Amino acid sequence: MAPPSAAGAARPVGRGPLVVDALLYALAVGFAIVAFAPFFWAVTTSLMKLTDIMVVPPRVWPTTLEWGNYGQVFVRVPFLRWVGNTVQVTVLATLGTLVSATLVAYSFARFRYPGRDLLFFVTVGTLILPAEVTVVPSYLLFRDLGWLDTYKPLVVPFWLGGGPLYIFLLRQFMLGIPRDLDEAARIDGAGPLRVLIDVLAPLLRPALTTVVIISAIAHWDDFFGPLIYLNTPITFTLSIGVRYFYNTLQGEGLPTPHLLMAAATLATLPPVALFLLGQRYFVQGIVMSGLKA
Repeated sequence: MAPPSAAGAARPVGRGPLVVDALLYALAVGFAIVAFAPFFWAVTTSLMKLTDIMVVPPRVWPTTLEWGNYGQVFVRVPFLRWVGNTVQVTVLATLGTLVSATLVAYSFARFRYPGRDLLFFVTVGTLILPAEVTVVPSYLLFRDLGWLDTYKPLVVPFWLGGGPLYIFLLRQFMLGIPRDLDEAARIDGAGPLRVLIDVLAPLLRPALTTVVIISAIAHWDDFFGPLIYLNTPITFTLSIGVRYFYNTLQGEGLPTPHLLMAAATLATLPPVALFLLGQRYFVQGIVMSGLKA
């Protein structure tokens, strides 16, 4: 049998796969443009004069860049105070979520005890329970504790388990780590907590980063919780502070689209920056935790 010719071995790849790849890239770019359009519109509107916003058809780009719109946000309301309040709530709640969810996931992934699988099933099952179901009893509980108009209702619950989504994500990631590492550490005299901190935690970095990103963005953008438990403007977080800003200017009879977009843009920048900084670990944590589509 004759050996294959050199020309046959170097046969060029067909045009079909290249066309498919080009179409997929074009589709991805199209979806990216659609997803980015609202943010682009908010930023450009925040830099417009009021007269530019009111014209028909609407302008895509301002005639002059009005950076003073951002200064008005800090002058009219205690915006920096709201930023500080939001940072405080986000950091404390995210830290509580990270610590408590890691401990619970460690229990489900590494220990054997009666009812473990049932408890895990019930924990994950609470994902389908709408938050609105527990609003009334939670409000009554926090009222009786004297926690209304404080940040405790927004922080303390997340130190008591973290949340079923984060528990599930971390447990799935831990199941992919060989138990031989635990056994080796125990032979060297390490206890369960030391195994978690010194052996598993470094390997959990992608999953832990994913938890931090998802949790921090959720707490930063939370509107429902602060709306219920915070009453005075000085304690507001950004989510309800921006709404209060809008209502205040409307009450004064002032047109506010450009100022409202400036405030919304400032409030959006930290979550976007956090996601971009941790994107690599975020994607790795999702894929390696068994959450692939």
